[in-house]
Amino acid sequence: MFGYVRPSLARLTEEERRQYNALYCGLCHLLGQRYGPACRMILNFDFTFLAALLSGPVSCRKKRCISSPLRGKPAAEPNGALETAADCSVLLTYYKLLDEVGDSSFPKRQGCRSAAAALRPAFRKAAALRPELDRHIRRQLQDLGELERQRCPELDKPADAFACLLQGIAEEAGDPVQRRVLSHLLYHLGRWIYLVDALDDRKKDAKTGNYNPILLRFSLKDGTLTEEARRRVVASLDGSIRQMAAAFELWDFGMWNPVIQATVYEGLYCVGSAVLEGTFHAGSRRKPSSGKKEQI
Repeated sequence: MFGYVRPSLARLTEEERRQYNALYCGLCHLLGQRYGPACRMILNFDFTFLAALLSGPVSCRKKRCISSPLRGKPAAEPNGALETAADCSVLLTYYKLLDEVGDSSFPKRQGCRSAAAALRPAFRKAAALRPELDRHIRRQLQDLGELERQRCPELDKPADAFACLLQGIAEEAGDPVQRRVLSHLLYHLGRWIYLVDALDDRKKDAKTGNYNPILLRFSLKDGTLTEEARRRVVASLDGSIRQMAAAFELWDFGMWNPVIQATVYEGLYCVGSAVLEGTFHAGSRRKPSSGKKEQI
């Protein structure tokens, strides 16, 4: 959906990187099997992270694909966590495309409209498989949409609406203690994603006039952050990451502990710093930097 949630690969051993890549490839294959080959195009890092949060041990086998047609690559076998991540990918991508139709320039709007139409059969299947989650997402997006229509000049209210949206995915966990941990972690992850996305889009939104709470909160004309705005946004995002870290420490995520730790304790900071400096590219599969940057 956004592609911001990436581990710092430098913190992982070679075996841990292989496991992470196998989970990524497993989600890609499952999207194709469950929803059709075209849906593999919506694969991103965010839902691979969700699969890691929900997964226990996984088994892998080599599978061929367009990127490795002869030798194949290890891919995680389908399980409940990957199914949840695949279904959530379809639901949230579809709603994001609909949102882009209203917020984009004409050429992009037409592209988003076409993409949403192509994704509609998959969306209907995902909504039928997870009707409660679909209703929850709709409610939260309606709340968020109302705040955007009002051009709410606060950071917390729209960020909370999106945070609650992501928090609802915690209900897919079976263990009640795990659900509570994930509820807290996913809430603050959703809040972080929403604000980082607003930070990433601030200059584009300043030109188009699209709603952006950072522009309104700090009265930014061209998207350039003042020192005060920079300090306040960094503090807000750091606070959410610290809350994620606190939740992470309350649950044993088994073989996925290193991946989650590398995401929460370094990957999010690196991505946030790249967004702040204008060097982040959402579509890139390049490894996140291992260097420490300004916390954000």
